[in-house]
Amino acid sequence: MDNIIVWTKQNENVAKELNETGRYIAKREYIFKDLDEHAYLVLEAYDWLVRNIPSASQKPDDTGYPIWVSLTKEATMLPSKGTIILELTLDPSLITMVNIDKWGTILNYSYIPADEQDAKHHRQLLEQYGVSDTKAYMSQFYPQIKRKIIDSWSRLFDDSIILGSNEKYGIIWEVRKKWVTQIIR
Repeated sequence: MDNIIVWTKQNENVAKELNETGRYIAKREYIFKDLDEHAYLVLEAYDWLVRNIPSASQKPDDTGYPIWVSLTKEATMLPSKGTIILELTLDPSLITMVNIDKWGTILNYSYIPADEQDAKHHRQLLEQYGVSDTKAYMSQFYPQIKRKIIDSWSRLFDDSIILGSNEKYGIIWEVRKKWVTQIIR
């Protein structure tokens, strides 16, 4: 298959790292620096993603976390102070596609239903206990519901289950300097 063009918004220091080492990988400390006090909450979801992503076998040993790429230039976040947009040309086999609405559901510690009937049953369960997904997930008092929520996240990679717009973004494990075709500041 032919190479494709994708875009990723990154800290401006990524360009320096690419020039010095020829590649960039996302590390835990970068996420902490970027997200401050919210990092622990987000990293819990990212740790699940790293363990469960279908492309885990492609993950280089020294990488910590995946890097998000947009499939269209318009879907890329706008550059802001201290950031750049990297335009990359790479083999599509390096990209794992992710429904962004399902990923947002995971970031909210919520349940991804298999279908409308499953969603209805899950809502009834939450009503029975008088909790929300987030409360059940964050609390130690609802371990069965938390397990059910986490188990539902495997649907992130099931293309037959559509949630929301079905808009997709991609995940790659590294950025190599040779893939960069343009840096937008």
